[in-house]
Amino acid sequence: MFDNLSDKIQGIFKNLRGEGKLSAEHIESALKEIRMALLEADVNFKVVKEFTSSVRGKALGQEVLGSLSPGQQVVKIVRDELVEIMGGSAARIRFASQPPTVLMLVGLQGAGKTTSSGTLARWLKKEGHRPMLVSADVYRPAAREQLRVIAGEIEAEIWEGDADDSPIELCQGALAEARNSAHDVLIIDTAGRLHIDDDLMKELTRIKETIKPHEILFVADAMLGQDAVNSAQQFHEKLGFNGFILTTLDGDARGGAALSIKSVTGQPVKFLGTGEKYDALEVFHPDRLVSRIIGMGDIMSLIEKAEETIDKKQALELQKKVFSDTFTLEDFRDQLRQIRKMGSLDQIMGMLPSIGPFKDLNKVQIDEKELTRTEAIINSMTPRERRRHQIINGSRRKRIARGSGTSVQQVNQLLKQYIQTRKMMKGLTGGSKKKGKKGRGMRGFRMPQMPM
Repeated sequence: MFDNLSDKIQGIFKNLRGEGKLSAEHIESALKEIRMALLEADVNFKVVKEFTSSVRGKALGQEVLGSLSPGQQVVKIVRDELVEIMGGSAARIRFASQPPTVLMLVGLQGAGKTTSSGTLARWLKKEGHRPMLVSADVYRPAAREQLRVIAGEIEAEIWEGDADDSPIELCQGALAEARNSAHDVLIIDTAGRLHIDDDLMKELTRIKETIKPHEILFVADAMLGQDAVNSAQQFHEKLGFNGFILTTLDGDARGGAALSIKSVTGQPVKFLGTGEKYDALEVFHPDRLVSRIIGMGDIMSLIEKAEETIDKKQALELQKKVFSDTFTLEDFRDQLRQIRKMGSLDQIMGMLPSIGPFKDLNKVQIDEKELTRTEAIINSMTPRERRRHQIINGSRRKRIARGSGTSVQQVNQLLKQYIQTRKMMKGLTGGSKKKGKKGRGMRGFRMPQMPM
């Protein structure tokens, strides 16, 4: 979502770093470019104005202009100000001292409330909670059925009530059931409209006054930009809420809503929806998002994704195989599968810094279909061929190519990549075994090329 904004800001910073000493003119010129980049990204005009004014005041100080690396100082100031306008630090859900904690999701129709109810329930389960879902949308055709299907897929409890129950009755029944069945969180998926109207707000207000939710979360579609911000502001004035779930952050939009929604409404973004799968929900960390925008990457989120998806037992087994030089094609395939569980490769590469040794990596265009072909090729091999790649001669390569719907050239390319990976791993471990020295075996080896 932030590719265009990120490219422009990183280009501005690159020019600043190239200056031996920064003058007021340099800073004003950079601020003008940053201002245009933010406006083009659909960031709220007032937010941009306040942001540039604050950066100017700090960047024109004697401490910055007289420092040894003024370019880096300006980068830090811009980073800190962007983090501040997005909320400063991650805002967490406030759980009730006496469960169940009631979370009420509100927003316009089509923003993704029902899907977000499911992804939030799955996230809560992963955190050790026992959530229950209920749909209070009695107007949209199949809305309650949609939530029932989602609840089944994520293996979460749902309160369905009776067919003729009103929204208030559904919520009251769900709350009573959650208490009786020891569920510590109740998620209420409310009805939406194409636009804000009095009937909708009256219904939501009645639910709020009757059920007394501990948190009301506004679900906003980031693709709508400032329209989402304006709708949120109206909702907050009429109903009041505690935070946001910002959906479709994986979409091809300008992203201004994510940058300005906190400053405009005063309420923090708590979660980001980054895809259509039920695990595509993550806690919003302003500092991490800003680091990605300005090219510093998001290594912490990358590590967390790896810890969540990579099987520790398999990782230990792989380590043993690497040290014993028994890394097979089956292991190669399994590692590709583990990486793909972390999300799309574009997302993973986007978390790498655009500076230092990673500066060219995250600009690589990766073809996800190539990974599917790679797995198909390995699956077309016999178990013996996967364990002993040396026996794969010309006739075997032709058979594997036919079986996987690929060419002999593609089979050859895969085998070459696999052999390069083995050499690299042997190089990484070989040096540490000789005379206690580390890293000697790394010399002369290159990372195998990623499929493109």
